[in-house]
Amino acid sequence: MNLVGLLLELKPLMADPEANFERITELLERHQDLAEYEVARFYVSRQWLAPVGRMLRSVDPRERHRGVRQVPLLFARVSAAGPLRRLVKDADQKVARSARAAVHKLGLADVAPPDRRFKPPRHPSPRARGGWNPTGWDFGLPTYRWGSTKKPPPLKGTLPRLATRKDVAALVGVEESELEALMRPGTEAGSGYVEFEVPKRSGGVRRIAAPRARLKEVQRAILAKILEHMPAHEAAHGFVKGRSTVSNAEPHTGASVVVRVDLEDFFPTVHYRRVKGLFQAHGYGDEVAGVLAGLTTHRPKLPDGTVVWPGALPQGAPTSPAIANLVCRRMDARLSALAKKLGATYTRYADDLSFSFKSPPEKMGRFLWWVNAILQQEGFSENNPKRRVMRKGLRQRVTGLTVNQQVSIPRVERRRFKAILANCRKHGVASQARGRSDFAAWLQGYAAYVRMVHPELGERWQREVKELLGRS
Repeated sequence: MNLVGLLLELKPLMADPEANFERITELLERHQDLAEYEVARFYVSRQWLAPVGRMLRSVDPRERHRGVRQVPLLFARVSAAGPLRRLVKDADQKVARSARAAVHKLGLADVAPPDRRFKPPRHPSPRARGGWNPTGWDFGLPTYRWGSTKKPPPLKGTLPRLATRKDVAALVGVEESELEALMRPGTEAGSGYVEFEVPKRSGGVRRIAAPRARLKEVQRAILAKILEHMPAHEAAHGFVKGRSTVSNAEPHTGASVVVRVDLEDFFPTVHYRRVKGLFQAHGYGDEVAGVLAGLTTHRPKLPDGTVVWPGALPQGAPTSPAIANLVCRRMDARLSALAKKLGATYTRYADDLSFSFKSPPEKMGRFLWWVNAILQQEGFSENNPKRRVMRKGLRQRVTGLTVNQQVSIPRVERRRFKAILANCRKHGVASQARGRSDFAAWLQGYAAYVRMVHPELGERWQREVKELLGRS
């Protein structure tokens, strides 16, 4: 078939590309050797890039696999590297294998830091392990992928000794027979979770999987008896005792340049195998690590009843922040070393990464490339639209606080709260609630937040809020 024949066959199919997905894919794959294939690729990609982007981010691994098949067909060779770098770390093994096959098919190379687990190859190529090639994209995956028989290290520190499922059940205060029910997938009656949606500030909704009372008690026991005895990296400030948004912002005061990087899908990226590997790395055996990972991850059910495997950290579980911090230890160490090498400071508050420079770096683009590459190697992806480079003379914000000269709540926000208090005094608290049932709690919470950053002002506003609520 020539180009004209291919386009004539594609034209009716593109009226509903998602319904005709398999046929379109078959035609494109079969005719990639056409000299004019780029014309056909451009013709299809005009309508299909957005749907493919949605496929690649779907919670359904079958959809992600369909999207991966399209990447080498629709994307230019250089553009294909972006999504493929992320997909070689996909939680679903079928998706990850397809992504690696696409990497080899396109011959992508020199787009990742070297893979230090292997000696640099004598003759570098996209398929050779080590060196500047896509084997670096696999950095951070479990060592068993390379045939390692290395035994888990001895148990560290003051962690409890657990050898069997029965030991885990006794530690968290349940019967061994209850463990399976607590790890049941989905959100139907009898499962451990309920799901609901909350709006995002940036638009859209965030899916929350909150554990039911029984599972929450179990997760709190795991948090108190195991996770809190595993120290997070010193650069981590979110969900760490004695640290806060203030301690996260303080190291960046008075900087010439502040760079903020956001991680995409932070908790969902930390899947069951990563959590199990975390517990194994601290000395627990396969059985115990599997149970602990099962109790702290969630497997959603799709509308057709398919269970998504592997599960991931649920947003809403008390254990998720601590586990995410621990999984990020090596990433924090690598980014701290990179920052130190360039005379910068690095901190992380959950999925919010901050870097500050006393003097502007010579090659900011190169620095951001290294950051992005390290994130990918550690199994995370940058949320590019949220990246911020804030220079001196403009407002520099870290975790919601300005850091130009000192850590402070932005003036416009303080003035807004001050105006709300004035209106509450004049017209009553109810006049400012505007339908919010939790308005009283919000007033108290914001005044307490101000006190954490500005002690004297916050203390004064706390007294004023208490007086206003007493009147109402």
